[in-house]
Amino acid sequence: MKKIFVSNLITLDGYFEGPGHEIDWFKTDHEFFDYAKSMLNSADTILFGRVTYEMMAAFWPNATDEDPAITHKMNHLDKIVFSKTLTGVDWNNSRLVRDILPDEIRKWKKGPGKDMVILGSGTVMSTMAQMGLIDEYRILVNPVVVGRGNPMFSGLRQNLHFRLIGTKILGSGMVILYYEPVKQEG
Repeated sequence: MKKIFVSNLITLDGYFEGPGHEIDWFKTDHEFFDYAKSMLNSADTILFGRVTYEMMAAFWPNATDEDPAITHKMNHLDKIVFSKTLTGVDWNNSRLVRDILPDEIRKWKKGPGKDMVILGSGTVMSTMAQMGLIDEYRILVNPVVVGRGNPMFSGLRQNLHFRLIGTKILGSGMVILYYEPVKQEG
């Protein structure tokens, strides 16, 4: 069965984007790009919320200075966009879905193919986390504090518990933390 995993960069103070959705604080180097290629090779579908989708769709189709393998994956992997406000999506291999329906997503996970990855998309990630739909979290902690912005987790109605399953330290000072959710008895 395929899994859904999150791969998000965050700041030391827990933000995955600045208050205006800026991500100019990302520390990227060859080790980060090696991680990104490996991560994208393990997936066949990217899950997005509207804001992240619009940002990525504006960037990747015309990207010329990025790693060609990453650019190819970003433009050719299937994309599912969760949005109640978009009327259509036109980035290559994109499909619009109005609602996050747990039973439908569990069917996707039972289907053939590789894993699904959530990039950015804090609202989608938080909603799916509360529904117990995410199997792994890959949190890339950047050695920077921005002081304000959008936290990775928001709007949670209950605590989420995790078990650390791995770490990797990059030369840039970024640390990748690998977690799996722990189901709480209740």
